[in-house]
Amino acid sequence: MSKFFFKGRQEVRENHVQSGYATKAIQKSGSKKFPLKLVVTSAARKREVETLVADAQLYAEISVDSREGATESIAELTALLDKQGTVRLDKVPARNEPCSCGSGKKYKKCCG
Repeated sequence: MSKFFFKGRQEVRENHVQSGYATKAIQKSGSKKFPLKLVVTSAARKREVETLVADAQLYAEISVDSREGATESIAELTALLDKQGTVRLDKVPARNEPCSCGSGKKYKKCCG
């Protein structure tokens, strides 16, 4: 009777040679490593945008473009500032708990 011991696959599959890990990390806009790149049209507007960035605790490279017909480019900042937080809902009482309206009945017989 012969015994067979399996030592695993001897040859490497060609399509599995690459690593499965994501080598490119997520780039968080507004961090020290990846600051926002903003363009404003005047020095006064630059000060306003700097205060907005400081209040939001972000990092940005702000440049002034005072040429004729220049446009502001602060879309990244407005997108980060308008981002809403997590929506939290109030807990609904379970069926057999007292109703939250104050009637003294169980939730399933009153409001549920």
